[in-house]
Amino acid sequence: MNWWHKLKHNPLAKFGAVLLGLFYLSALLAGFLAPYSPYSSQTDGSLLPPTAIYWQTSAGQWIGPHVYPTTQGPTDLETGERELSIDLENPSPLRLFVKGDAYTLLPGIESDRHLLGTIGPGRINLLGTDEQGRDQLSRLLFGGQISLSIGLVGIAISFPLGMLIGGIAGYFGGWVDALLMRVVEVLMSVPTIYLLVALAAILPPGLSSSQRFLLIVVITSFVSWSGLARVIRGQVLSLKEQEFVKAARVIGANSFTIIVRHILPQTSTYVIIAATLSIPSFIVAESVLSLIGLGIQQPDPSWGNLLSLATNASILVLQPWLIWSPASLIVLTVLAFNLLGDGLRDALDPRDLKR
Repeated sequence: MNWWHKLKHNPLAKFGAVLLGLFYLSALLAGFLAPYSPYSSQTDGSLLPPTAIYWQTSAGQWIGPHVYPTTQGPTDLETGERELSIDLENPSPLRLFVKGDAYTLLPGIESDRHLLGTIGPGRINLLGTDEQGRDQLSRLLFGGQISLSIGLVGIAISFPLGMLIGGIAGYFGGWVDALLMRVVEVLMSVPTIYLLVALAAILPPGLSSSQRFLLIVVITSFVSWSGLARVIRGQVLSLKEQEFVKAARVIGANSFTIIVRHILPQTSTYVIIAATLSIPSFIVAESVLSLIGLGIQQPDPSWGNLLSLATNASILVLQPWLIWSPASLIVLTVLAFNLLGDGLRDALDPRDLKR
């Protein structure tokens, strides 16, 4: 397990793996970690700044961590800034494991307990609220369920397809290879962004935003396998003349068994690295499409459509925390995948494994 030892001693790869683990765990437990439902709005609470946490009342009495009911005040027509109305007479204590909106923790497991919440009329909005008065932190956590799963769905479709077609082309050669590689070249010449825009325009209007985007991911995954197929085909060309493949032919194994059970597993090192480095492209694609209105649509949350608030100049200037939070998560996720992929590439380098 020399590669595992090398990976564990790569601090950047370890950082990427830990960060991704935290992100995926947070998305899995979003209902428990989020203070509120991502769809519930706070009355007169649109575009509130991050909630201030107090320890003493206005009279100086120590009551522990608490917040006060906060609503938006009148807007200054010249500057666009708003005064906040804070009810200092009704402190709401912060508590762990409080009851709140019901959610599904895991399939078949319902709960209404949240990690952090308030007792009383005050609400805790650690990252503020959006234009509809919805808690930004809750929407980020639930949005991660979509944004982080998009990449897994994409590679689950495109990689098996690319490996199988590349394996068939490389193993059989001849006209089969020529035909499949011409198809690959055609698919590689299709501009992805224009394809996505065209798909978004022709999909049935009755689909929900989640169904719509999942369908886009499935369709584009059937196109994005072409690059992987070319690489796998080149590896199979060199592997099919190895002794273990000839031995499998001698004992009567059919071609499909040889490809799937004997040849393709030998390409696993490259496939693992390529998969790790390909997931960020799906996450970025979701962000871009949702940003321009072709992906996940409101009120469903995703990191991409949360970032779409950046198109509003007043929010960009007056409420920058609404932009920086989803942008930072997207950047950190892509960075973490790239760091982990680079670490795997170094650890699984066959030239080093032989030492």
